[in-house]
Amino acid sequence: MKIVVLGAGAWGTALAVSALGKRLAQHSVTLWARDAGQACILQAQSENARYLPGVALPSALVFSSVNAELLGKLVSGADLVIIATPMAGLRDMLACLADCQVPVAWLCKGFEAAAGGLIGLLAHEVQAEVAPAMLGGVLSGPSFALEVARGQPTALVAASVHSTVRSALVTAFHSPTLRVYANDDIAGVEVGGAVKNVLAIATGLCDGLNLGLNARAALITRGLAEMMRLGLALGARAETFMGLSGLGDLVLTATGDLSRNRQVGLALAAGQTLQQAVAALGHVAEGVYSARTVVQRADSLGVEMPIAQAVVALLDGRIRPAEAVALLMGREPTAELA
Repeated sequence: MKIVVLGAGAWGTALAVSALGKRLAQHSVTLWARDAGQACILQAQSENARYLPGVALPSALVFSSVNAELLGKLVSGADLVIIATPMAGLRDMLACLADCQVPVAWLCKGFEAAAGGLIGLLAHEVQAEVAPAMLGGVLSGPSFALEVARGQPTALVAASVHSTVRSALVTAFHSPTLRVYANDDIAGVEVGGAVKNVLAIATGLCDGLNLGLNARAALITRGLAEMMRLGLALGARAETFMGLSGLGDLVLTATGDLSRNRQVGLALAAGQTLQQAVAALGHVAEGVYSARTVVQRADSLGVEMPIAQAVVALLDGRIRPAEAVALLMGREPTAELA
């Protein structure tokens, strides 16, 4: 199988490594970096020192840094194309691949930033606008790139309305250390991936303030209810949120210390500004950029998301960490399943 991975950050590199693994006779993998200098460094050092230090890149991995305008030629003849850019880069990448005839899947999680008074879109909604004929899908689920690159056991979800995309993702990445489950509820999988990042900021804040394990459990559980409400309003199925891309990804991102979004919450609880917290990460924390869009999309649908709203108020500097807790605990009583 010929696979092209577009984006040499943590996730793109990790999946390129995973796709090769011990299956050299089955797959050929090209890893594309936007910056030619980065591609040269990766090839020379056989390591992505910035994003995956200590992980050796397979000798069979092919590197490319052709101009974005030539991506169509790069992916010509491929069996599967993986877009491994942040959400902010997805629209432009899809536009470059609009004529691609093979399965294309993205890894980014979140809502596109709203612009011009419009609501922010999920990735598959962006694809429907930019490249409606594309066979598109998403690879998501509870996973830290570093652990995938190391070959530690992981389970992911390949979501698409197209069976050919789901099958291509399973064929490309399913292995003894990486299980890939198919799901046709792409809206549910993408909502889970977007909202869990926002909730991870809230959970990091909770833990940073030493509110206790009871508070953490309550926050994760009520956060899952918010995620499900938004997902159902967007046409998702409830059972998707009980799976890997819902509950699984939420628990991992909210409690795992490799989570960038959780680290933002911990930093804010410690008194850092948002700018200081983001700068210290050195990587993208999607929850910081998608939180406002999550709330805007929920408001447009009449969906109540008090935890996400508190996170946005905190990120905007309108409330302090302790005030966010008081805001949530001071809400009027209601039925649990309302």
